Amino acid sequence: MLTPSQTVGPFYGHALPYAEGPFVVPEDHPDAIELHGRVTDGAGEPVPDALLEICQPGLFGRCATEADGSYRFRTARPDVYIPVLVFARGLLKPVWTRAYLTDEAPFLAQVDPLRRSTLVASPSGERSYRFDIRMQGEGETVFLDHAGYADPAS
Repeated sequence: MLTPSQTVGPFYGHALPYAEGPFVVPEDHPDAIELHGRVTDGAGEPVPDALLEICQPGLFGRCATEADGSYRFRTARPDVYIPVLVFARGLLKPVWTRAYLTDEAPFLAQVDPLRRSTLVASPSGERSYRFDIRMQGEGETVFLDHAGYADPAS
């Protein structure tokens, strides 16, 4: 007999400790940037109990969303993009996306032009970028399979 799949979440911060949390690099790191935004559902409502992870060569960060769906990471400027793993209620498995800081990456040319902007973070200040994640519906963020994530040259 197989065990049925369960959805992921909700997440409780005390059960998933990670000392550095969203602060992947020190504030005075020469390549430090802030990546922030909101996670929303198909109706545009905040997802207050999502968990996001980012990983870059030699770097890892984990952040739970706030009640308003907001999140904030301090990480190093990537060569091309920041991989983002999203765990949220209603999902059977986490989903991958990418946060590009410019729209010039070759991979983006393969994405439907009407959806391409969901992969590009917007500058929101000096060394700060806003990257909103919409889980479904109009303006849904492009999510990739793991093979798509694994191509660091894109």
